[in-house]
Amino acid sequence: MSGTNETHDPALRSWVESANVEGGDFPIQNLPFGVFRRKGSHEPFRGGVAIGAEILDLAAAHKAGLFSGEAAAAAANCSGAALNAFMAMGPTAWAALRLALSRTLRTGSSHTDKLRGCLVPQAQAEYAVPAEIGDYTDFFTSIHHATNVGKLFRPDNPLLPNYKWVPIGYHGRGSSIGVSGQSFPRPQGQKMPPGAAAPVFGPSKRLDYELEIGIYIGTGNALGQPIPIAEAERHVFGLGLLNDWSARDIQAWEYQPLGPFLAKSFATTVSPWIVTLEALAPFRCPVFPRPPEDPQPLPYLFSEKDHGYDIAIEMHLKTRAMRSPARVSRSSFRDSYWTVAQMVAHQSSNGCNLQPGDLLGSGTISGAAPGSAGSMMELSQAGRTPIGLPGGETRSFLEDGDEVIQRGRCRREGCAPIGFGEASGRISPARSSPG
Repeated sequence: MSGTNETHDPALRSWVESANVEGGDFPIQNLPFGVFRRKGSHEPFRGGVAIGAEILDLAAAHKAGLFSGEAAAAAANCSGAALNAFMAMGPTAWAALRLALSRTLRTGSSHTDKLRGCLVPQAQAEYAVPAEIGDYTDFFTSIHHATNVGKLFRPDNPLLPNYKWVPIGYHGRGSSIGVSGQSFPRPQGQKMPPGAAAPVFGPSKRLDYELEIGIYIGTGNALGQPIPIAEAERHVFGLGLLNDWSARDIQAWEYQPLGPFLAKSFATTVSPWIVTLEALAPFRCPVFPRPPEDPQPLPYLFSEKDHGYDIAIEMHLKTRAMRSPARVSRSSFRDSYWTVAQMVAHQSSNGCNLQPGDLLGSGTISGAAPGSAGSMMELSQAGRTPIGLPGGETRSFLEDGDEVIQRGRCRREGCAPIGFGEASGRISPARSSPG
C-alpha cells in the first residue's frame, strides 16, 4: 500500500496494554496528536499522543531525553499550548517523531520504565483545541448532501451549475471553534417566519448538527504562490472530527446573496485528536466515481495520484430523557465529491496563503443509502418527517439539553483499525435577547 511503513504493521503491539484492546481507537498504529492537561489542574496545556487509554506527555518525554535528532526537535515543538510550531516543521519532522514514538511504545522497548512516568490517563485529562486556528474554511464536498438539501428547496434543480466544477466553500469563524465537550447557548438571530411581512429576532428553532471531517494545514504557502495539487497533501498535517453546528432558520433568511454568516459562527466543535495523514495511509481509497456525463476536474484540480480516505463517521444523539446515546447518522468520508488535495489546491489557487494550524472543513458528509444523511435537516426532511428515538421521543431539530457525539473509525482488511475519538457538544437554553 502506498505510503505505508513499519509503523503501520498490524502485528505491532504496545507495552501500554490498553492499546492492544480490540476495538480501541488508539492502537500503536495510530498515535494521534492533541493538547491536554490534567483535569482541574493549573498545569499548562501541552502536546500529547494518544496511546490506548493513556496520553504520552511529549514535554515530559522530551525532558527525559527519550528522543534524538529530528524527533527531539519535533518533540520540543510539541511542548507548548498548541501544535502549530510542530505542524510548521513539515512531513519529514512529523514522520521522524511518529517513528520514534512507535519504536519507544512497542513491546520490547528499552525505554519502557522511563516512559511509564510520562503517561497520563485520558480519564484524568482535559483538552484544548489542538492548534491555534488562524483561519477556517468550510467546504461543501458531499454531492449527496448538496443534492438532498437542494431537493428540499429546488426540487427541479437541486444542484447549482458550479457544483461539479468547483469546490465550494465559505470563510468561517475561527474564534468560536471549541474542543469536544463544548457547551453553548442556543443561538439567536433574525428569521423570516412563513407568511410574515417582516423578520423577527429570537432563538433559533431549527438548530442542526453537521457530520464533517476537519483538515488541519501543516506547512503553509507564501502569499501569491498556489499549492499544486500533486504537492497538496504534503501541506496537510492530519484530519480530525468536526461538527459545524447550523441554525437553519437563521441561515435561510441571511444566506443570500453572500452565504452563511451568523447561522454558523456561534459554535463549531472539533475532536481533541488529530490523526496524521501518515497514520491514514492504509485507508486511502479511490476518488469519488464521477459518472461519465459529469465534467472532469480542471487541470489545477486533477492528479492521477489523488485519492480519498475511507473514514466511517457517525453522529449519536442523547436527550435529557435517554440513558445512553442513539446513533442517528452514519456516513463515510469516501463519499466526498472533492478530495483533501483538491480542497487545498483550490483554497490556494488564487494565491491565498495558508498557515500552520488553518482548518478546512469538508462540509456535511452524507451517503446515498437510507440513514446516511449527515444532518437533521436531511433526516427530517426540513422538519416535515421527525425522526424517532428510543423511548418514544422524536426530533425534527435539536432541543435544549440535547448532546450530540460524533465518532470516526477506519477499517480495512489486513490493517489495524484506528479511530478518531469523539467530538461532543451540548446545547443550553438561549440567553436573554440583546437590547
